[in-house]
Amino acid sequence: MKNCLSILTIALLLVSCGEDKKPPVDPTVYGNTITSEELKDMLFTYASDEFEGRETGEPGQKKAVNYLKDQYKAMDIASPLSEDDYFQEVPLERQQVPNVEFSINGKKAAMFDDFISLGAVDTKTYTEDQIVYAGYGIHTSSYSDYKDLDVKGKFVLIKAGEPRNADSTFVTTGTKEDTKWSKGRSGRSAKKTAAEELGAKGVFIVDNAAYEYYRKIYKNYKDTNWPGRISLINKNGNMLYFLVNESLAKTLVSDIETNATPKVIDAKIDVSVEKNATEVKSENVVAFIEGSEKPEEFLVISSHLDHIGFTKDGQINNGADDDGSGTVALLEIAEAFKTAVKDGHGPKRSILFLHVTGEEKGLLGSKHYADNDPVFPLENTVANLNIDMIGRVDPKREGDRNYIYIIGSDRLSTDLHNISEAMNSKYANIALDYTYNDENDPNRYYNRSDHYNFAKHNIPIIFYFNGTHDDYHKPGDTPDKIEYDLLENRTRLVFYTAWEVANRDNRPVVDKADVK
Repeated sequence: MKNCLSILTIALLLVSCGEDKKPPVDPTVYGNTITSEELKDMLFTYASDEFEGRETGEPGQKKAVNYLKDQYKAMDIASPLSEDDYFQEVPLERQQVPNVEFSINGKKAAMFDDFISLGAVDTKTYTEDQIVYAGYGIHTSSYSDYKDLDVKGKFVLIKAGEPRNADSTFVTTGTKEDTKWSKGRSGRSAKKTAAEELGAKGVFIVDNAAYEYYRKIYKNYKDTNWPGRISLINKNGNMLYFLVNESLAKTLVSDIETNATPKVIDAKIDVSVEKNATEVKSENVVAFIEGSEKPEEFLVISSHLDHIGFTKDGQINNGADDDGSGTVALLEIAEAFKTAVKDGHGPKRSILFLHVTGEEKGLLGSKHYADNDPVFPLENTVANLNIDMIGRVDPKREGDRNYIYIIGSDRLSTDLHNISEAMNSKYANIALDYTYNDENDPNRYYNRSDHYNFAKHNIPIIFYFNGTHDDYHKPGDTPDKIEYDLLENRTRLVFYTAWEVANRDNRPVVDKADVK
């Protein structure tokens, strides 16, 4: 009798365990709710003339954010802020050319003759007794001009270009191909960013070609009362950023043409800046689905809601691909997850649907979210999937249209890259093209969309991108040119990847953190 009872007990336990173990949910049930018809219907509204090109801070952008709010309310997807508040205010200002006085060792330099002020600046007076010469201003794990320098709170002088080895290869890569440090705007941006991340209060870059080019432009801005550049108001103050001519630089480093040896220079630097700016009102749009098992962990899926408004002759830049395609994709992904919630299959982790403003002005909305006002803690943010232009075909891929460029998936997390590959193989079967994922890609797309502001905080990211085309940033970027079958399948790929990240037992491991 005891043996019979034991057998019965074991059998009941096995039945009980079997009842508790739920079969895995098939995500295609929800992925299939993402359709080309719905994407098309939304995009023909969102990228219509009514939205006036969605210029940051302009009436068209206000129509865009209200459209997005209405969509989320209709889907019954809540805001993480408050019941009816889907807008995260982003503090922006339109900066015109400032008034600047600048002297070295008591000798005054003249704006437009000796230097020009770039970027956002604050009204402030600076006086320093030293300036740090950082050579080429390059900072990587394998090579750094800052190796023996402390530039925190100091001014830094940098020259253009990148040093080469004896065989003419670049020191950072060992190849002869241009890197992000080599020249042009990408080189200056990379060097400014490096100095800023190391704590410098200001950067003076010596680049003759750039100086001559921008000197004329900025002088014309000043003479014609240019309306100004939109910038993020930095509560911690903005970094001083000058282009200086070679003659001025030589008062500090007489042999700067041939000398790249970093050093500290004793020199009295006086800078007085008078800001010239007006406030711009803009906002990110945020919506939220709470996780069922790990609500304290967050997946962020993002796209930018803005575009570039009107041309000089009054034509509307509708921005259907850039980034209307990403915007409507994000709405469809949100709807798919909400449908799963209604069926009792909500994501284990929480998901934030983030539509950012000011991407076209310098990734401003995502920078504000990540650097100043994250709705949820960055340390609890497991990944960012960013969608920016997924509705058309790069001319270089004509005849091979079933593709998407994947950027950044393996930069910080092998896990996230493997998830992306697996979900694509299982559900989407799209050719994943890593052409622009190369760290030395001269286009620097890894740094040029909103995912970058998460990646710089060591949050794993994937950037989905179809490449540029002849209508990029032109009035021809209209919804009738979107290839909706591709948009549907690419959106589903993002959804399936998001589904796996949101529902797997462990968050993606960050095994390639940037520790520079």
